[in-house]
Amino acid sequence: MEVPENNLNTSFFSRYAYAFKAIVIVIMVMVLLIPASMITDVIRERQDRQTSAVEEVSSRWGYEQHITGPILAIPYTVAGSANATYVYLLPEQLKINGELLPQKLKRGIFSVAVYDAKMQLSGTFSPAALYKSGVPPSALKWDQASIIMGITDLRGIDNQVKMVWNGKTFPFSPGVVNTDLFKSGIQSPVSLASGDTAALAGSFTLELGVKGSGRISFSPVGKTTTVHTSSSWPDPSFDGAFPPKDRRVDPKGFSASWEIQDLNREYPQSWAGNKYDIHSADFGIKFFMPAESYQQSIRAVKYAILVIGLTFIIFYFIELSQRRAIHPLQYALVGLALCIFYTLLISISEQLNFTLAYLIASGLTIGLITLYVASAYKNGRIAAGIGATLLLLYGFIYVIISAEDQALLMGSIGLFLTLAAIMYFSRTIKWDKLSEKSTVQ
Repeated sequence: MEVPENNLNTSFFSRYAYAFKAIVIVIMVMVLLIPASMITDVIRERQDRQTSAVEEVSSRWGYEQHITGPILAIPYTVAGSANATYVYLLPEQLKINGELLPQKLKRGIFSVAVYDAKMQLSGTFSPAALYKSGVPPSALKWDQASIIMGITDLRGIDNQVKMVWNGKTFPFSPGVVNTDLFKSGIQSPVSLASGDTAALAGSFTLELGVKGSGRISFSPVGKTTTVHTSSSWPDPSFDGAFPPKDRRVDPKGFSASWEIQDLNREYPQSWAGNKYDIHSADFGIKFFMPAESYQQSIRAVKYAILVIGLTFIIFYFIELSQRRAIHPLQYALVGLALCIFYTLLISISEQLNFTLAYLIASGLTIGLITLYVASAYKNGRIAAGIGATLLLLYGFIYVIISAEDQALLMGSIGLFLTLAAIMYFSRTIKWDKLSEKSTVQ
């Protein structure tokens, strides 16, 4: 007896209904990655807005400040050249004691870390170091000597800077003698008597107040450079070429000290021209903002395929074990709830810290899906099981994105254990008998 073709088709689709459902689920996971990628674009757009806010505040208050000097610059004329070349003499001893008074300025919903640095600089110069520059003292134009200091953003200077050297006061004016060492700074003429190297041996002191934002750094120009800073900012990040020799960080603020020798850097105490990069050994302090959560949000979105895929697998196994069909629209609604988690995370983290935002966003998402499953299945045990599984999943994702150094290791182990669990539970499903009582819609 010949079987009608439409009956053959019906029998085929009925027999492999769960296989077709699995294909549909995979396609839905891929489709749901489209809004996930769009969320990444939203995060980058918010990052751009934050960058604009920081730029606007910094342009009014002061940008990052890099403090270099003081340095003695003495010109000399090179035969056959119309332009003067300078010999630069660095201090023998340089001590910097500073207090950084921090603030948080708001631009819309964004906060910008700024500071007002009050510093006292002192030290001495060594006449002996000048002879090692390779330029004979007789060729130097002592009467045109200047003390120069590199300061990145002159708008941040908030006091009249004067240096007391050998009992004399030398006021500074804006500008630099040339751009061999730095492009922006201040200078003060210190006319010296020809060959008066004894005057170099005296000590100097000066007070400098500068405003800046985000970061402050120093150049170790002394043969021995000692820097001590303190602040009420609770989240410093010490960066640059040298870590602090001593540091203290607690919720009330921090203090840090550096002691750097000339042997630790790549330039000497004196030289002529622009032979060396004086900023190659800079070190400093970054005013870290814990509320900067966009990077963590981007890392969370990268695990969207894991969250959506595992959640759909859980629903699929429930469908197989309970022999209760779940409509593709229900899968889509659950998937959209998982995607909305990321928009909640971004928007809440802009108002609160990332950890609390993650807790709230994941709690709302897990609660919504759990209640939806309880209503759809009329089974509190299944809903509780899904809620507990999602809780473990979101907790695992949070641990991964928080552990930057061990993220790859933890993620790989987690994926392996997840796959092992899926394989373990799938072994109890009698795949060859699924079509006998298939109720897939």
